[in-house]
Amino acid sequence: MRLEIAQKPGWGKRGMQGLALAAFGLLLAGCGKSPEDGGHVAEATISAPAAGVTEARIIAAEEGAWLSHGRTYDEQRYSPLAQITSDNVGRLGLAWSYRLPTARGTEATPLVFDGVLYTTGPWSLVYALDAASGELLWSYDPKVPTEWARYACCDVVNRGVAAWGNSIFVATLDGRLVALDAKTGEQQWSVQTTDPERPYTITGAPRVVKGKVLIGNGGAELGVRGYVSAYDADTGEQLWRFYTVPGDPSLPFESEVLQGAADTWKGGEWWKIGGGGTVWDSMAYDPELDLLYIGVGNGSPWSRHIRSPGGGDNLFLSSIVALKPDTGAYVWHYQTTPGDSWDYTATQHMILADLDIDGKPRKVLMQAPKNGFFYVLDRQTGELISARNFVQTTWASHVDMETGRPVETPQARFADAPSFALPSPFGAHNWHPMTYSPDTGLVYIPAQEVPFVYGKDQDFKYAPGYWNLGVDPSLAAMPEDPEVAQQLAAMIKGRIIAWNPVTQEEAFHVEHPGPWNGGMLSTAGNLLFQGTPLGQFLALSADTGEQLWSFPSQTGIVAAPISYQVGGVQYVAVMAGWGGTFPLFLGAAYPPGATEMVNQLLVFRLDGKAGLPALKTVERVMPKPPGQEISDEELALGKRVYHLRCGICHGESAIGGGIIPDLRYMSEQVHKNFYAIVLGGASYKAGMPAFGQILSAEEAKATHAYIIDRAQKAWEQQSPASE
Repeated sequence: MRLEIAQKPGWGKRGMQGLALAAFGLLLAGCGKSPEDGGHVAEATISAPAAGVTEARIIAAEEGAWLSHGRTYDEQRYSPLAQITSDNVGRLGLAWSYRLPTARGTEATPLVFDGVLYTTGPWSLVYALDAASGELLWSYDPKVPTEWARYACCDVVNRGVAAWGNSIFVATLDGRLVALDAKTGEQQWSVQTTDPERPYTITGAPRVVKGKVLIGNGGAELGVRGYVSAYDADTGEQLWRFYTVPGDPSLPFESEVLQGAADTWKGGEWWKIGGGGTVWDSMAYDPELDLLYIGVGNGSPWSRHIRSPGGGDNLFLSSIVALKPDTGAYVWHYQTTPGDSWDYTATQHMILADLDIDGKPRKVLMQAPKNGFFYVLDRQTGELISARNFVQTTWASHVDMETGRPVETPQARFADAPSFALPSPFGAHNWHPMTYSPDTGLVYIPAQEVPFVYGKDQDFKYAPGYWNLGVDPSLAAMPEDPEVAQQLAAMIKGRIIAWNPVTQEEAFHVEHPGPWNGGMLSTAGNLLFQGTPLGQFLALSADTGEQLWSFPSQTGIVAAPISYQVGGVQYVAVMAGWGGTFPLFLGAAYPPGATEMVNQLLVFRLDGKAGLPALKTVERVMPKPPGQEISDEELALGKRVYHLRCGICHGESAIGGGIIPDLRYMSEQVHKNFYAIVLGGASYKAGMPAFGQILSAEEAKATHAYIIDRAQKAWEQQSPASE
């Protein structure tokens, strides 16, 4: 059924197997960070002390609250509230909104309990608001250094807070974990969870299990070693740390498990770059089994040809790993993409559920990671129960049920020649949370198809603190031939897939105009909620996918909605704000409009009558680019260097998405200062690194020439009135 919407395996058999440096980042532009003075800002006080959040409260799954990142430890993102239904959702209206003082990617899932909504925005800012009225109670700015944006692969985003006792916990972009008083927003403690000398970042939401605050990190593309850590919720003391990849083999390994993992890394010196394997998003917890599940990311560099030239599965890259939450002890793992070379992370949303499979009740873990296969595992043992591709996959034909391993296609490894591939590094499903409805028995996946061409970076040399992919992204640049470019653009798709995890079949799907659509919420009112990049917040029927309601959100939505109840009234809330890696790199897919970019929290109820402030008009005038003479060889070099060092932030083929400056619009003064900025670091404080250490003067000149060439082509397409 199809509806249209307009506008990694390792040791043993089956289950026991377990783009974006700020290249030209914020060029001579402000970061939009606010408040200017930073720190804690108290706007009002909470009238009554917040009741303590406990494990019992989270497990009890209080109907009207949203106490953990996925509402409950099983991360189903299903609300049992049914005041708003598929029959009356047409009456849904805006109850209140809150506009954030920033305009960057907004990806947080709010928490709501005891009448207060807690959420985060770009730069790891925290906000506490009255959940019924939207009154700002307090805000907190951890004062992340703006220059740290250079290390943020996928924008300066944050996915939310955690709560325990009377504390709110936030992890900051520069690697700190901070505890705040839930009533006042005052800082209780702060710990640095990463080595500040390495290019680590944190964008994920913490989790709290048994009084332990759990947090991972990101930065694999820039060269770090991944791990997840647990901290005492009361004191901030580090209690344990589990490394996801082995370190320097000349030194003692942290555990026997890592000694075994090292056997799956063959040749190379991965530890000098870091190895990758960052735990940057998904976690889940089963209180009955007392197991914590973490999703592990890609290798550093992406290409196994470089980090492990002798082959091997490279554990625990692209794996789901089960740990004991008290100690961090390893229990089992399942590797979705052995020896990953494609950035097919397993950090995507995991859901726990109890399903009847083949006539037997099974405790399962479900995941639809980047690689395009939907996995159902026994969450007690890690046994693979089933796996099937939910989108087109060209890198593997299927998953072998005897070995649990994907059966790779001959061209997948791009060993001898570039390989056209689906999925791309954007994934068949990225970080945007999916949801499971026990009413329909379906998992709803914000799925997508984006093609990519993988090929070796023939001149790869490790550059500490810069992107280290080991692949050449210029091979995936949009072709100059308009007809070929149009054909490729037609392959870029986005949809909701309603997936039956028992039969491993699609029940129905809903087509969107394009990819990178928001996370999802299902409710007992037979509803699905999701936002889109085109600035629409949608309600659909959970059993058929029929669109029932929409609201113009003034900005693209990528975050997942929640539902909560206060004073007997059910609300639906979503963080609206366009950003993240897709609009940075593929800005051409969703070009910026003629109005200002905003971030705002939108909260709805039946018969809500509130409105949104009007947006300001923004005039985008392209200056006439300077003239130049350039050889084909110089242009080719500039194109390659641009896509390797600049494109992930400033856009594929130098087409910006409105988040970071579009370099085709550079002023005459910026053109004059180009080498001081690019090679000398004149805009370092704005998040733009100095490339003088890794780019030659010839490469910088060729890159500038390529940008000018792209600007000239865009200028020529403008009407004469622009001259």
